[in-house]
Amino acid sequence: MAPTAPRVPGWTNWAGNQQATPTAVGRPETVDGVVEAVRAAAAAGERIRPVGSGHSFTPIALPAGRQLNLDALRTDIRVNRTDRLVTVPAGTTLRALNALLTAHGLALPNLGDIDAQTVAGAISTGTHGTGANLGCLSTFVEALTLVTGTGEVLRCSADEHPDIFAAARVGLGALGVLVEVTLRCVDAFTLRAHERPAPLAEVLADLPELVAGHDHVEFYWFPYTARVQVKTNDRVPADDRPLPRWRGWLDDEFLANTVFAGACRLGRAVPALAPTISAVSARALTERTYTGRSDTVFCTPRRVRFVEMEYALPRAALPDALDALRRIVDGLPFKVLFPVEVRFTAPDDIWLSHGYGRESAYLAVHQYVGLPYEPYFRAFEQVAAGLGGRPHWGKLHWRDAASLAPAYPRFADFLAVRDRLDPDRLLANPYLDRVLGGAG
Repeated sequence: MAPTAPRVPGWTNWAGNQQATPTAVGRPETVDGVVEAVRAAAAAGERIRPVGSGHSFTPIALPAGRQLNLDALRTDIRVNRTDRLVTVPAGTTLRALNALLTAHGLALPNLGDIDAQTVAGAISTGTHGTGANLGCLSTFVEALTLVTGTGEVLRCSADEHPDIFAAARVGLGALGVLVEVTLRCVDAFTLRAHERPAPLAEVLADLPELVAGHDHVEFYWFPYTARVQVKTNDRVPADDRPLPRWRGWLDDEFLANTVFAGACRLGRAVPALAPTISAVSARALTERTYTGRSDTVFCTPRRVRFVEMEYALPRAALPDALDALRRIVDGLPFKVLFPVEVRFTAPDDIWLSHGYGRESAYLAVHQYVGLPYEPYFRAFEQVAAGLGGRPHWGKLHWRDAASLAPAYPRFADFLAVRDRLDPDRLLANPYLDRVLGGAG
């Protein structure tokens, strides 16, 4: 009797809306191992796809053949405290990176609110935080090393292969497998966070001054209400007002996760209660001010599962987008249980960055797992696209290469680099075929 082939485990993302069963799973420990995996896939006539921690809602990481996990990849970790540079394996999580930087008195200038992503996944999709003078995390990349679709190892920076560097900092995993990343950091710093409820109209009226007056600004609009929760973060010299442990547990664990999860389950079971739940949520989050180490202020636990779409808009278009979104929510045949998040970033020069060449406002819409979302997201996408919006690469959208090309002035340049580095589309999958085009 022939031996049974080993069973290949299936893969699912954090939200549970993307699943796949690859033909094989590789877990290389060295760069040479990555090269071997890429060349072996080519020899077998299969595609191969690197996967991170699964925090993308799109099928960007789904393999159309073999899967490559980078969590065991080991390259030399190098910390240059004088020049504030750190080099890490691309499969390092942001959480582990933050711990490493803290130990050396360093920090990233900005972060999003989740730290579970890998460095490779975060920069490849354009992950960002908020801050009018700061771009996405990819703008902190000083150099990177990737294994191309032909099995070549390339180190790229502003001085080495600058065109590849301009493309690969937000490369969607379409140009090669990132194996090492060098990031420019800053000295460790403390943030003062101020969170407060406010009327939406008041925030929009004061928005230019609000965004310009703080290092980091974001707000959350609660559907079916005219209320938002505003959060500002500013650098301060001392951590002199730390959040008491009980208050952090009450707000960030109990209210934001345990109670909110229960409210979402109730809203899913009894949709008519959704407006009341949203109104109560808007009032339950009271004002608070505290200080803390930057990464602990930026990042918060997210245990309530959801799906998400996010669009980067020209900043001036935000009021129109919000007006349209409120009408969309009110007209849906089902209810929305999650607040809408709004953040801001500076322009950058990365070819497929959502912030390429313009000041951006990011507007993110969410829906609790198990509830309908596609009509809601598609309706907002139509509005956002009409306002010049660019969809987040790791969050749900239905755009294709034909509609995305006009939104990115260097789209054709990116495709030309892709043709050189992955001419046979070894690293492609159906998502990349859709958003970049499939022909080699």
